[in-house]
Amino acid sequence: MTVLSLANVAVYYGPVRGVVDVDLCVDEHEIVALLGANGAGKSTVLKAVSGLVRPRAGTISFRGEDLKRVPAATRVRRGLVQVPEGRRIFPALTVRENLELAAFGFGIARAARRARLESVVERFPLIRAHLQKLAGMLSGGEQQVLAIARGMMAEPKLLMVDEPSLGLAPQMVESVYDLLVQIAAEGTPVLLVEQNVTLAFEITSRAYVLQQGRVVLAGHSAALADDPRVVAAYLGAGGAAAR
Repeated sequence: MTVLSLANVAVYYGPVRGVVDVDLCVDEHEIVALLGANGAGKSTVLKAVSGLVRPRAGTISFRGEDLKRVPAATRVRRGLVQVPEGRRIFPALTVRENLELAAFGFGIARAARRARLESVVERFPLIRAHLQKLAGMLSGGEQQVLAIARGMMAEPKLLMVDEPSLGLAPQMVESVYDLLVQIAAEGTPVLLVEQNVTLAFEITSRAYVLQQGRVVLAGHSAALADDPRVVAAYLGAGGAAAR
């Protein structure tokens, strides 16, 4: 079953093109990569899917429903959840409070919050060990795990993760990627935005490569990993595309 589908999506920031003619899909149990250099339009695609920007053209469907008139908050409650770049946790709150606040923000009823928190904590042993610690005292990798755990509080039907390896030590990157593989294996598909193509190709089944706001390559990750056009897309001349 196709969980997310984009067809001919175009987003502009005033006169500046963000992305144009973007076709993309994510199926059940998949991890799909959205790749490209800075400014290629990757985060713009996520914003369009989340409802934070409105496409000028094209359609975005989630589990068969056209999202054109669905507000961003409603999309989250229906299971379309984004883990933003830079983690954006609340450093002055404890780990537990970050998770509880997420449950409240996602509209989870009070009676269900405790059970949901326990379920998420059980899935993330690293989080259990630090529940009472201020989130700002965690390492960068631990904060990224917390950000993913916060997203899982919404019981997502699709988890979109923006640049999870950014600024992390190699060992923590491996731990975070192992976690994404586990999440997909347990039934939650993942749309992964990355600049590190080598890492992304290791855990994804398919990938889309953006350049200057357009999808220039798409296919199975194993095939694209050896495709010289991927390197060309990263090293090509810049354009007007916005990130």
